[in-house]
Amino acid sequence: MEVLNHTTKRTDTSLLVITHLSQLLTYITGFGGLIVPLVLWLTQKDKVEGMDVHGKAIVNFQLTLILIAILSIPGILLFGLGILGLIFVGIVGFIIPIVNAVKANNGESPSYFATIRFIK
Repeated sequence: MEVLNHTTKRTDTSLLVITHLSQLLTYITGFGGLIVPLVLWLTQKDKVEGMDVHGKAIVNFQLTLILIAILSIPGILLFGLGILGLIFVGIVGFIIPIVNAVKANNGESPSYFATIRFIK
């Protein structure tokens, strides 16, 4: 008797879109923008096609935004330049997840510019 291991991944673009849009929870709860995509990525990366690539990109992007925000806080004391960093984080953190959600819906790979790759 032969046992076949069928580990096929399903195509679920709607879950990829939800994963990208869940980053916007930061604007509602203050912290959900990293936790929810991280949980979705860790639980679904072996089940959904493309989730590993999208999940890594999202987590790297969120960690980069958190790092920029933390570094901007002391930068406020330096001629107020940290305020520009916080404004950048606020705008980019809102627009880029929406753009990448549309890309995920169209089956394209995510593109988060200027992201530090913490997870490869």
